[in-house]
Amino acid sequence: MSSQPDPEQTDVATLSYEAARDELVRVVAELEQGSATLERSLGLWERGEALAARCEQWLVGARARLDAARAASEQADDGAAR
Repeated sequence: MSSQPDPEQTDVATLSYEAARDELVRVVAELEQGSATLERSLGLWERGEALAARCEQWLVGARARLDAARAASEQADDGAAR
């Protein structure tokens, strides 16, 4: 028995961007194979939607941090130019 948790049981909200992205890639690959049952496919689809939303949260947060850093840098540059 493996000591690693089942990725599909992990709370999406706790995943890093990379972990969510990697799992999303696996979910998409399994769906594209077309061999899953309808019930399994629906579960994968729902998990994929949640993973995609988590990735989007990370990207929005990263964009906000970059924008804030740029704004702070521009303010520092403006202050130094005076």
